[in-house]
Amino acid sequence: MARRAAVTDLVDRARRGEHLAVARLISLVEDGVGTSGGGQLREVAAALAPYGGRAHVVGLTGPPGVGKSTSTSVLVRALREQGRRVGVLAVDPTSPFSGGALLGDRVRMGEHATDDGVFIRSMATRGHLGGLAWATPQALRVLDAAGCDVVLVETVGVGQSEVEVVSLADTTVVLLAPGTGDGIQAAKAGILEVADVFVVNKADRDGADQAIRDLRHMLSLGERPAEGGWTRPVIRTVATRGEGVDDLVAALDAHRHWLDEVGERQGRRIARAEAEIQAITLEQVRSRIGDLRGVHGLRELARRVLAGDLDPYRAADQLTGSVGPVEAALGGNEPQP
Repeated sequence: MARRAAVTDLVDRARRGEHLAVARLISLVEDGVGTSGGGQLREVAAALAPYGGRAHVVGLTGPPGVGKSTSTSVLVRALREQGRRVGVLAVDPTSPFSGGALLGDRVRMGEHATDDGVFIRSMATRGHLGGLAWATPQALRVLDAAGCDVVLVETVGVGQSEVEVVSLADTTVVLLAPGTGDGIQAAKAGILEVADVFVVNKADRDGADQAIRDLRHMLSLGERPAEGGWTRPVIRTVATRGEGVDDLVAALDAHRHWLDEVGERQGRRIARAEAEIQAITLEQVRSRIGDLRGVHGLRELARRVLAGDLDPYRAADQLTGSVGPVEAALGGNEPQP
């Protein structure tokens, strides 16, 4: 009861804009994800549940070196000039020594450190692929409950595979840069498919006009928006000088308006909640299977499969039957004899 009261107090303070309370809640979330007991993660999630769904979540992704952190920083500045409260979740690789965020994007966004209307948190991937950290969805809820109008989620920059952000964001921005060859490579990898808005940053470099033409050509080959659909814009920016950032903010606002107008925001958020529930359920199953290892016969089942006495599907049926409540909650059948 005391722990629950402490979490409730933290949530109340976070909703009043206290940065220390916000930081503590995100730390509780990070500490609880992936642990067997979950720490206070469940209490935090329950306390935050009534206060979500207000913030516009913008994901920024793209290959390394395109200027994601600089673009995020100038975007924060532009949004603050409009009086909006901004949260930033900057996902970095994991330090092999401390387990924390290796690069620390807060260093690169130091100009906002004293702004009470901005909260910036670097998060470590901790081995999670896809460009995000395991704790990102719950950390996002913390910032949403804390009154952020916009939450920017900057992915780790792992390359062409970091498309997971699309499952988290209302609006996904894909950044590219001229002269790196990333445009064609990204097209082959499918990263272009996740974008709602494209940004060609470092547009003062040679080859920028060609990169924009190539991108628009690739989009024209596969993009035939229906009436009232969203036509994905290509914005050119020079983030180091703040050029084009107003156009980017306008594109984000236009996409948000379109999401609300056609009801797409609700659909995306329902899909996001479905995916999160599924991920949590599967993690619980994995955790319970891990607990069963060597205790309830996982190794013996493996020996029987290896000997040919049992096929792996029937072995899995027996194992999920041992898991019990989670398997039942998933609606699975009773294990076969």
